[in-house]
Amino acid sequence: MRKSSPSPRASFWLVLAMFGMLAVPAAITLHTVRASSQNPTPHGYTVSLLLFILPIAVIAFWFIPQEGIQVSKKAFGWTIALLFPLGALLDFFFAQYFFYFPNVRATLGIKAPALGGGVPVEEYLFYLTGFLAVLLLYIWLDEYWLAAYSIPNDDENRISFVRLLEFHPQSVVLGIFLILAAILYKKNYGGPGFPGYFTFLVLGALLPSYMFLPTARPVINWRAVSLVMFMIVLISLLWEVTLALPYGWWNFRDEQMIGIRVTAWSQLPLEEVFVWVTVTYATVIVYEILKRWKSSGRKLINALMGR
Repeated sequence: MRKSSPSPRASFWLVLAMFGMLAVPAAITLHTVRASSQNPTPHGYTVSLLLFILPIAVIAFWFIPQEGIQVSKKAFGWTIALLFPLGALLDFFFAQYFFYFPNVRATLGIKAPALGGGVPVEEYLFYLTGFLAVLLLYIWLDEYWLAAYSIPNDDENRISFVRLLEFHPQSVVLGIFLILAAILYKKNYGGPGFPGYFTFLVLGALLPSYMFLPTARPVINWRAVSLVMFMIVLISLLWEVTLALPYGWWNFRDEQMIGIRVTAWSQLPLEEVFVWVTVTYATVIVYEILKRWKSSGRKLINALMGR
């Protein structure tokens, strides 16, 4: 049964709450900046995690319970369990090649395990809270704010399918094209090295698309996806362009980037403009596939392979 639309009064207060859950952590994070100091952002990276943590708390403990939204806990848990290791993998194996962290005083100073000497513990929290924020925001938009465009859990279009695992060749072609284009640009214009970071992002972000897009596409609330992308990219640009790069919380190794940097955005690599777009895309596909499986009542192997 379709949920009733929120009243104009409720909608007004919800808009203010949505603004507040972004503005408050942004203000707290910006307040860490000390203009005339040898340590201009003490624990700035640590505090900035509120940009994800506060929206997580507001959505999980206020928005969703208040509206009685029934979250598929199994689909939610499996999505995070599958995708967070991708971010952890990036840091553990590849941080030494892709990133460096010049401003130690912007963190707690605690090193988390990673090849090549470790990374700030904030890095792992960054990816965990990032995936949680993306997924919770999508769920709330899909189930309530943009529920008119959602496919209900008991809808025939969600329950009925032959199998979930369905190859999408266009995604493979797109992935190959993007990687080859990046390699060619790097070779001719981007300086020495290999676009390893971009290659990792393409492979990781498009893997769910390669395998599941045809069966995920009919049940995805694309309007909700677009709003999630807008909000997450807005947060990301505030985070990186205004704070992280200018104050040395993290930066990127030129030899592993394509070689295109946005000068007006503190030399932000082009890859970072799109990273959270791809994260949102992959997260939503995985979540909706898991929801289809759970809604069908079939065993996982049967749902995937159609046996």
